[in-house]
Amino acid sequence: MLFRSHHKIAAATAAVTLIAGLSAATSVLAHHSYAMFDRTKTATMNGTVRTFQWTNPHAYLWVNAVNASGGTDVWAFEFGGGVNGLARNGWTKTTLKEGDKVSVKYNPLKDGRTGGEFQTVTFANGDTWDQRGLIPPGGRQRGPAGEAPQGE
Repeated sequence: MLFRSHHKIAAATAAVTLIAGLSAATSVLAHHSYAMFDRTKTATMNGTVRTFQWTNPHAYLWVNAVNASGGTDVWAFEFGGGVNGLARNGWTKTTLKEGDKVSVKYNPLKDGRTGGEFQTVTFANGDTWDQRGLIPPGGRQRGPAGEAPQGE
């Protein structure tokens, strides 16, 4: 009798664990949808760093840019990963500072708002960074299967 009760408890625990795991996986996958970005297009904009938001689950870059009317538009760029990955690739919370003049390459938002998915940032001194860190002069080497590195 004790043996059967133990198996019932173990089965119930396994079922609850499985359901919790599937729920968490669904949340994570839903969170990481990039459907709002048009990944078939790449654009570039120039402006001045307003804020570099060093937060998880994604870092954000906010840039001020002069619009056609002479006013200022605020652009928002979402990074594809969190700060832990960025930090492993040489980024810090001060890599982008308020007032830095930058050129940002990005995948635009499908709805036309000012912003998109971050690809690269180029500073006034010519240094270009992607999510994998500072891009060396001449670009990154191709991967083992000959694929072009991300951000190029």
